Amino acid sequence: MNRPRGPHTPVTAGEQSGPAVDEALEQLLVEVVEETRPQPARAYSDLRGLGAIVTGGATGIGRAIALELAQNGVHVAFNYLDDGDGRMREEAERTASELRLLEVQVLCAECDVRDPRAVERFVRRAREAFGALHILVNNAGIGRDRALWRMTDEQWRDVIDTNLTGAFNMIRAVTPLFRAQQYGKIVNVSSIHGIRSEFGLANYSASKAGLLGLTRSAAVELGPSNINVNAVAPGYIRTTRLTEAVPAEVLDRAREKSVLGRLGDPQDVAHVVVFLCSEMARHITGVVIPVDGGHLL
Repeated sequence: MNRPRGPHTPVTAGEQSGPAVDEALEQLLVEVVEETRPQPARAYSDLRGLGAIVTGGATGIGRAIALELAQNGVHVAFNYLDDGDGRMREEAERTASELRLLEVQVLCAECDVRDPRAVERFVRRAREAFGALHILVNNAGIGRDRALWRMTDEQWRDVIDTNLTGAFNMIRAVTPLFRAQQYGKIVNVSSIHGIRSEFGLANYSASKAGLLGLTRSAAVELGPSNINVNAVAPGYIRTTRLTEAVPAEVLDRAREKSVLGRLGDPQDVAHVVVFLCSEMARHITGVVIPVDGGHLL
């Protein structure tokens, strides 16, 4: 059956030749559609071949960021901290296997970001593995929620040292490399709770608010070396840790506060992080982008 002709479709002598011409025209239209269809995998072609470190990349948001970078051709080094039962090591190995399927180089190693010497060794290994480093995503973070009058010294220190000091240790370690090459992208994963806190989050909110201050200070100091430093502030994001640790009523309230009426997915954060690592964001530095579905509005 011939397709109906629109009012402005020209009639040519060749049209009288019938089905053969219709088939050729149909094929041409298919090829045009295929060529003009957006190609997401090529959106950040400038990232291909770069080397990145993603802290806490074994699970959750960190894993999504590592995979999103790898899908754009970035070689990825990520660390994890063994939790004693071997589960985190298994998760890290699973993530490393998925990254390798994307045909990029991968470094997966245990590293405690609270330990400056361990951080320096990890950065050195990543540089040796990839030849150079260009991207740092500070994602490693923990929570030890409790009312501040019941919070122990250990609970305070663990969260501050991991979420804030750990990011500082990583930034300090990569800065000489980034400055020497006059290029680098740093993205810190903060939280909406670094902007507006809730009950029981004194240590967590303090660490994430401090991370925003660190982001701005680093942007000022490293900008002259062509290094962009930005932060994302996720809201409630669906991860295993969130759904296991947060009561259902809290998640229900989070959905209600989101103007989009939903929780986010790790990929929602990963997409923004990869944008900030690309040259599309070359003139953006020192900013904080909430990825919260409008929770803060």
